Order: sequence, then structure tokens, then C-alpha cells
Amino acid sequence: MSRECCGPDEPEDRPTLLALGSAPAAVGTTGSVESSTGADGSARESHDEEDAREELTPWWRDHALLLPAVSGVLLAAGYVLEWSGLEVPAVVVQAASLLAGAWTFAPGALRRLLRGRLGVGLLMTIAAVGAVALGHVGEAAALAFLFSIAEALEDRAMDRARHGLRALLDLMPETARISRLSGDIDIPADQVRELDLLVVRAGERLATDGVVTSGRSSLDTSTITGESIPVEVGPGDFVPAGSINGTGTLQVEATADGRDNSLTTIVRLVEEAQARKGERARLADRIARPLVPIVLVAAVLVAVWGFVIGDPGTWVQRALVVLVAASPCALAIAVPVTVISAIGAASRFGMIIKSGAAFEELGTVRAVAIDKTGTLTLNRPEVVEVITTPGTTREHALTLAAALEARSTHPLAAAILAAAPTASRTDDVEELPGRGLQGTVDGTPVRVGTTRWIDAGDLEPHAATLEEQGMTVVAVEVGDAPVALIGIRDELRPEAAQAVRQLTDDGVRVMMLTGDNERTAHALARAAGITDVRAAQLPQDKEHAVRESAQRVPTVMIGDGVNDAPALAAANVGIAMGAGGSAAAIESADVAFTGSDLRLVPQGLAHARRGRRIMTGNILLALAIIVVLFPLALFGVLGLAGVVLVHEIAEVVVILNGLRAARGKAALPPLLHPGNAALSRSTRHGAASAPDLHR
Repeated sequence: MSRECCGPDEPEDRPTLLALGSAPAAVGTTGSVESSTGADGSARESHDEEDAREELTPWWRDHALLLPAVSGVLLAAGYVLEWSGLEVPAVVVQAASLLAGAWTFAPGALRRLLRGRLGVGLLMTIAAVGAVALGHVGEAAALAFLFSIAEALEDRAMDRARHGLRALLDLMPETARISRLSGDIDIPADQVRELDLLVVRAGERLATDGVVTSGRSSLDTSTITGESIPVEVGPGDFVPAGSINGTGTLQVEATADGRDNSLTTIVRLVEEAQARKGERARLADRIARPLVPIVLVAAVLVAVWGFVIGDPGTWVQRALVVLVAASPCALAIAVPVTVISAIGAASRFGMIIKSGAAFEELGTVRAVAIDKTGTLTLNRPEVVEVITTPGTTREHALTLAAALEARSTHPLAAAILAAAPTASRTDDVEELPGRGLQGTVDGTPVRVGTTRWIDAGDLEPHAATLEEQGMTVVAVEVGDAPVALIGIRDELRPEAAQAVRQLTDDGVRVMMLTGDNERTAHALARAAGITDVRAAQLPQDKEHAVRESAQRVPTVMIGDGVNDAPALAAANVGIAMGAGGSAAAIESADVAFTGSDLRLVPQGLAHARRGRRIMTGNILLALAIIVVLFPLALFGVLGLAGVVLVHEIAEVVVILNGLRAARGKAALPPLLHPGNAALSRSTRHGAASAPDLHR
């Protein structure tokens, strides 16, 4: 209530805890980053760098619960005195209870009113003042106590939901061991700088992202990527911050500062996502905001009616009860606690959701479009065969291709560069998305790219044969004549077929998009269990296919390459897979998975569907409370204390229901068919394919 319903007393512009190298500050649904606010509308003191990593304060030590607790004790004492016949002492004690409870919301409500802002706190303040004016001090005290305790419990629930996100930063070690010329030294982890050489021993966590320079070991990345099976790493492999080293000792060159790595980026993205509202959050706001003035007007009309019929005392009292009965506090909190809980839970299995709107949209998805390169495949292509024209050697063809591919970051480029014996001087290299590269090599114009762009000429029959064997074919042209065909093949991810089967079982249609030719694309699609295949797709074709699907049913696009960026932006929700994805893809996506296991996709969609159901249920429950209590209050069936009790119990139910969204799987189970032997056999015989040339 104080944050989502009553709002903060004053807008603040404080640095987030993440900026201090610690846990993120709480993010309100207004979109601004703010510290957790107290019940009086004023901001609580922000945690310092050390406190941010501490456990959530036990409820018996939470100062926010102190005044409501005092109010409750005094209220009970007042009732005891009243039942004992001590009227004057009872009124005094009840008045003290009223002051203790009202202090948590009345001052902030009045300050907001002076700035022209209405809130539920104002409704409660008016109701309490009116009850006192009518001589019902006990009922006013009961209202103040119940409202303040519910408000404090709500704040605690929101803090608990956010604490799951803050706990991510506990994955960062406090110190890191750095190799210096004088020997190894330990420094605070947040002082690690890019290019520092980290020494990571068995069982230690990585302080930041880096690349292994020496040593071999297995790495537990389950808390970062959601993948439960340890990953074998060696020289040249990327290792993410927060992962746990296995049995060997590694030397890792830092690729990011200790305060600005993949793990802190995850927290920042989730922090920002919690500040953005989705469709249901906006719906709740659209209903809740006008309700406050409407309730005030309704209460005034009820009081005026009492003067018209000559019974002002009864109807003024009922007007005060109406103020409380129709307050939209449960509605205002219905969605935010669910969104914060769900997004925080998703981050724990490697699913980073950039906005509440994206989370809600995920819950409606009925179609998934998947890019092939690096998404369905392992993204480790290798040159399998080179066919040349007379007068051209294999080595010369690879050297020409590598000269241009050295300017590209595409996986095919890495495969060709790995197979090339030498490199040549190049000039004026230009990359053409969906086609290939062109430039000048040792003064001769050269083109390297897809056979749809470069005519294979006499090599055309060989190109068809390579494609039927599940290879992607790259043509090399010198001048205007094709001189070679390079056959490159990648393996299908072992979990791909399982992920596709799970999506299909969940009623989600799966479509594969690739720049590869029909034969190669259908070979891989059959192995993955995909029947809807769109081959020979340029970036604009992928974008068109996704946009067309999104017009029919909510559609997700999954990709990781530069050519996927337009399609990711066109989808209802764009998903970027893996830490190795291109910056363009990650920027265009609404959701990013830190791991590359495709089984994260059906798991994430199921998580979003569940969260959406919880949000819908919360909104309906909050509206039902108002609809039921309003006539009961209007016709005097329930008094002020009864309405307050029912209302606040309902809010606690809404909060507890929203916190259910925090349940999420922390890691993926092992593959049902490790190694996928049948798929591997089919790949060796040409059923699987290499990545498409996605220039």
C-alpha cells in the first residue's frame, strides 16, 4: 500500500545499490528507482553497501512493524478497559492506539494531498477523523491498526520478493586472487579490472567474466545459465561471473570489471524490468486511480442523502464506511507483487525479462519462431569438404575465403579461419546481410557467400550434393568466375528435439527460420521434429514471417545473430539465447537467456503462463472485494471495523497469492537422452546441417 497504493512521499533520485557495487535498490512500479518507502510516505533509509547483502531482516526485528504492533497492543488494552467498565481510560488508550497506527499513513497522505495527489491513505485518514468526530474512537483505532499492519506486511512482502533478486549478487565472491609479477594477491572483487589475470582454484567462484588462458576444469554454471550439467572449459573458453570452478585450477583473463559483468547486468536488467508495467499492471492502474476520487464523491453523496432524509448521523457514518469499503488498495497491489516475484524467480534459472509487459506477453504465446544458426545448432561449424575448379588448390581457396571472413564475426567465418593455412591482405571489405562478403584480396576482386548470391557455374552439381549431405555451402568467386565450394557443417543441439517436443505438447506451434537452402533446412528440421520450415530467408524475410505470424497469434522469435534483430523486434516477444549472442540481438530482444539450452524456452513460457494466471486471479479478487463490500457498507450491514477487517484480510490473500509466482525451477534436469546418439548418427550421415550464411 505505501508503495504501490499510497506511493512515496517525495520522489527521490538516489543511486541504486547496484551502482555502489552491491544489491539493487527496490524498484517501484512508477518506473523510477527508489529506496523502499515507509508507511508514512517517506523513504526508508537506503541500505549501505554492506547491509545490501545481508539476509532479510526477521519480522520481529523489522522496525516497520513496530508502530502497527504498538497500535495493536494498545487497541487490545483499550477493549479490555472498555469491557471492564473503565470508559475514560479505555478512550485514552484507544486514542493512543489510533495515533500510533495513523502515524504510519496519515502524515504522508496529507503531504500528498497538498501536492494535489490522492491516495487510499487519504480515504483512511478521512474515515478515521470522521469516526472520531462521531464519537467512535475504538472503531477509528481499529481502522488505523488494521490498515497500518496490512501496509507493513505488504511492504515486507514486496521486500521479500525483491530479496530473491538481491540474492543473485551473493553469487559474487568478496575477494578475487589476481596474478601479479610479484606473485598472487587477494583484492576485493569489485576492484577487479578488465585484463586482470585471475587465479581461480577448485571450488571457488569467478569474480567477473573472463576467458580461460591456462588450465582445464569443469564449471558449474547452473545458478547463472540454468544448465545443471557442468561445462568443460579450457584455454580460449568464456567463463561467466558467479560460476563455480570444479577440480582444476584456472587462469582467467578478465573481460569485464568486477562491478560491470554479466551477473550485475542480469540484476540491472531485472531491476529495470520491475519498474516497467505490463498490460495487467496498467489495467489495474487504470481502474485504481480514478476509483479514489469516485469513492470520495460517492461518500459525499451518501452523507448528503442523510441530511436530505433527516438522518445525518446514520448516513455520515455509512459514508465513512463506504470510503473504506471501496478503497482500491488490493487492486493496486494485485499485479506488482506478482510481477516482481515472477521476474525474480525467472532470473534464477537464467531467464532475464526486460519488462513486465514482456512477461505478461510470454504468458499468451502460441507460436515460436526459431533461428537455426547458434540456436538450434551447437554453433561450432567445421569445414568438412572443399571442392575446387581446375587450377585452384584447397589451400588457395581457403586462404581467399579467410581473407574476407577475417572481417566477420559469423560462426562460418570462424570455421573457415580455423581451416585456412594463411591469411592475405584485403581491402574494401563489405558484408552484405543474407548474402556474404566482397572485397579485394591482393588486388583481385573476391566474393565469398551463399550460392543464391554467387552462381556456382560448373560446380552446381557438387553444391547440391553437399547440401543433401547436410552441409551449408559457401561459394568463392575470383573476378567473375567461381573457383571453389566450401562445405561446412554444424551439429544439432542434443536437447533441441526434446525442447521442440515439449513446446508442441504445450500447444505451441514451432517454426524454423534459416537463410540456408531448402534441402539443408529440411534435413535439420526433420531431426529436430519441426514441420514448419522457412528456408532461404534474408533478414527482411525473417522479419516478415515473424510479423505475419504475430498478426495471427502471439509469437516469440528466438535468435542470437545480427540478422535476427529485425525479427526479434517484430515478434510479440523477442528472445536472445546465450551469452554469446550478438549485441544487436540482445538489444532487440525482450527476454534474454543466459544459457543456450533450448529447454529453457518451454520452461520459461510455462512460468509466464502461471504468472499471468495469478495476476488475473488477483485482479478479479480485488474487484470482487470492492463489489461485495460496497453495498454491505452502504446499507449498514457491516460497520467500519468489519469492513476494514474484511478488506485487509483480502489484501493479505492477494499478496500471498502474488508471492506464489516466485516459485520457479532453479536448474534444468539432465537430458532425457544424453548425447542423443540417434541424432548424432543421422548428423554424421548428413541429416543435420550447418548454420546458414546470415550476412
